[in-house]
Amino acid sequence: MKLTLITTLFASAAAFAPSQVAQSSTALSASLDGVTGALDPMGIFDPLDLAEKATDATLARYREAELAHGRVAMLAVIGFLVGEKVEGSAFFFDASISGPAITHITQVPDGFWAVIIAFIGAYEASRAEAGWVDPADCPVDQAGLLRDDYSPGDLKFDPFGLMPDDPEEFDIMQTKELQNGRLAMLAAAGFLAQEAVDGKGIIEHFSASA
Repeated sequence: MKLTLITTLFASAAAFAPSQVAQSSTALSASLDGVTGALDPMGIFDPLDLAEKATDATLARYREAELAHGRVAMLAVIGFLVGEKVEGSAFFFDASISGPAITHITQVPDGFWAVIIAFIGAYEASRAEAGWVDPADCPVDQAGLLRDDYSPGDLKFDPFGLMPDDPEEFDIMQTKELQNGRLAMLAAAGFLAQEAVDGKGIIEHFSASA
């Protein structure tokens, strides 16, 4: 469990490096030959054969969804740990929030929700505008079509200049982000399940096992 925690925390370093997976068959296609994120010994893990049933456009949406959820999960894992570690601190919410992280959401003051909703709404609107074809211009059978000039996950957000110029190094960073995001999704799900089962915080579990 501690190894999972440490590995997940390192995920944030590459969490928002742009993912330049093109929609063309040469980069992301139904064959998935050499697709970013496939590592030995598993290779392409697709037990439901979703890729075989998908078009290139559908695979691009799958990659967009995987990156978005992986990034959210990495932030969620950090939020679990930080939220529980600083509970009772007077600098935030007047030290009124405590207990396992899954109970914090019900303790947040009502006014805070307006800020959260506005922030998420603005972010999603910006992402949709950058990556998606206007619904009015989409064919009836291709709802949610991504733009041809948009690479899944590429939000143009790289404040620390982490994105390498070398294509090989860039591919390695993409794979790291995908793998860390996948790990974080499993970790966040595990945190949620564990706290729901026994009502104890993750930090409390770590302290008890130390």
